[in-house]
Amino acid sequence: MEWELEKYKGIYIRMLFKPNQVHFKNAEKLGLNIKPSRNKNKKLDVFKGDQKIASIGDKRYNDYQSYIKTEGLEYANERKRLYKIRHNKDKDKIGTNSYLADKILWT
Repeated sequence: MEWELEKYKGIYIRMLFKPNQVHFKNAEKLGLNIKPSRNKNKKLDVFKGDQKIASIGDKRYNDYQSYIKTEGLEYANERKRLYKIRHNKDKDKIGTNSYLADKILWT
């Protein structure tokens, strides 16, 4: 799970997943908007206009950008390769949660 830690009065507090600029750019390429998810188990809510169309990204697991940040590009590329193998069945079906996670979190 990718938790952001923020120090407050000497105590570290776990924060919700924060999308970065790459996540926003990837969503924008699809004509979509993203926000941190209101679903306690998901990273992002995906919107087309004002309508929520999906919740993507399990909070228990990192995504491509998180792996780059914590483990480096080589490790992130290997995790991306393995993710794409695991999710190969649904990742090309436009509009599915798997498709959106692939295009937003793993590109």
